[in-house]
This record gives sequence, C-alpha cells and structure tokens, in this order.
Amino acid sequence: MNAAPLRITYREACRQAIRAALLADPRCFVLGEDVGKYGGCYAVTKGLLEEFGPERILDTPLAENGFVGAAIGAAIAGLRPIAEIMTCNFSLLALDQILNNAATLSHMSGGQFAVPLVIRLATGAGRQLAAQHSHSLEGWFAHIPGLKVLAPATVEDARHMLAAALADPNPVLIFEHIVLYNAEGELDPAIAAVDIEHARVRRAGRDVSLLTYGNSLPKCLAAAEQLAAEGIEAEVVDLRVLRPLDDATILASVARTHRCVIVDEGWRSGSLSAEIAARLAEQALYELDGPVRRVCSAEVPIPYAAQLEEAALPGTGAILAAARALVRPR
Repeated sequence: MNAAPLRITYREACRQAIRAALLADPRCFVLGEDVGKYGGCYAVTKGLLEEFGPERILDTPLAENGFVGAAIGAAIAGLRPIAEIMTCNFSLLALDQILNNAATLSHMSGGQFAVPLVIRLATGAGRQLAAQHSHSLEGWFAHIPGLKVLAPATVEDARHMLAAALADPNPVLIFEHIVLYNAEGELDPAIAAVDIEHARVRRAGRDVSLLTYGNSLPKCLAAAEQLAAEGIEAEVVDLRVLRPLDDATILASVARTHRCVIVDEGWRSGSLSAEIAARLAEQALYELDGPVRRVCSAEVPIPYAAQLEEAALPGTGAILAAARALVRPR
C-alpha cells in the first residue's frame, strides 16, 4: 500500500534534502554564513549542527569570495560541499570564484579536474528586504557556460533536486525563492528522485503557454485558473532548469498553443525572458499566432514599501492581461 502524500513546507523540503545528503555521503558538508548555530538565515539548516557537528556544518566569516573559493578547492579534492549564499546579491562578492574558477576549471584542464560543487542561493523579492536584498540574478548566472542553474518551485523539486545536483560532476547553482520557504505543498513518498535536465508542464492547455519558474509559478497557476473560468485554457510550463534551457519542452508547448507569455521576476532588459523569446523567434517563429509577451519586474531597484514592491513585481493581474491580449486581441 502506497503511503499518503505528506504536506510540508518548501523550507522543510530543503532541510530534508540537505540532511539526506549528509547522511548518504560522508564527503558532503555545508558551509556558509550563519548556517550552524543560527540555523540559517531562513532556518533551512536549523538543527543540522546539533546532529552532524561543526566539522560538517561550518559557520564561515562574512566573506563569500573566501568560503566559495574554499568550497571549490574542497570539491576539486574530492569532497561534496554545499555552500549557502545568504541572499543572491552576496553572490556578486564571489563572482570571480564562480565565473573564473568553478565554471572554467574542468574545461581549462581538459577534463582532468571536476568541480562537483553545489551553491544554494536565496533569491527574489516579496519580503520587504529593499533594493539590496531583493535581486533575481539567476538569469545572470544562466549566461555562464560551465554552470548548471536550477530554480525549484515545488516542494518535490526542493526535496529532490539537491541529490541530483550533488551527483553532477560540474558546479550547480540552486536558486530558492525567499517567498516560497513558507509555502506548503504535497510530497509524494513514492517519488525518490527528479531530473535536473527538463522543464515540467504543470498544467496542460491549448490556447496560450505561460513559461515561468520560481515564485512566479504559483502566480501563473492562479492566472490559469482564472483564465479557465473565462474559457481560455492556459498551459503552464515550469522551466525549473534555467541553464541549460529545455528547448524541446518549450517548443512543444508553443507548438500546441501558438501563443506565449514569459513570466520572469528578473528585469526585462537582458533577461532570461529575452533569451527565451529570441530562441522562439529563431526556432518557432511560424508556430506563433502573435508576438511573444513578457511579464517582468519593473526596471527599478526593488522598493522597500510593501505596496511599491508588489507593484514592481510580476503579478497575476499583469499575467492575465498579457494572456487575454494574445488570445482575444481587440
């Protein structure tokens, strides 16, 4: 008899994933700022120091370039580090290590060195953390060859993507949206793994494709419910893997619906949404019955005030307007 699905938070799914990795492989360890005694800025690593000890749950100085560099060295030496960067804007302090070392060493050594490093990053806005702590930089890192970039949006992906990332011989960045940590979802005990190669169709439809990831997924699903009540069947595609993009799933969805709205919390200029739109123009132009629409964050530093922050981010209303304009143009 199959066990019933468990209802847990996204935060707990992340914690279970880290704990399972530590139990499964003695080479695995966690390092980052406040991951130990404090339990993590978002309480994801709470309790792990007590269970695994300070040799495997390492509190580091406030120096991202230092501890990410140490994690790269540990990975080259055969360990399996999980580095946590408190918020993704701090990843810029380690950009040289990520871009010029983690992403390149395997290629520059002709495959002699692997860098099996996982970096977890809190991303996104919606918690009133103001302009310096509300970035969505996953599209920036998706620009870099040599990296794999993941964006789990469900508790299932949050629970199982880490194991697949640790098994990858190359560096993997996992962007966890801060608003999702408190979100609840069902975790099927029968599912023991997910792949980190393909996008997932979360809702089938025939009239318009909504392509998205991260915290914009629940917004797109909510918009699809409302559109269905209006007689518009939207297909919702969770991109999940931002580098390499799963072109096949994206193109197949657009071939079914012939219309596309891309929802991306990144800024529009030079964004992941722009890359996807360009690929559709290159590979599926004649499948489209209308222009590709994009719903992105406003081109401003994210405001602190709650009402201004909400106005700056992609919302369900903007998604609905974009879909309606494509399916029922005036």
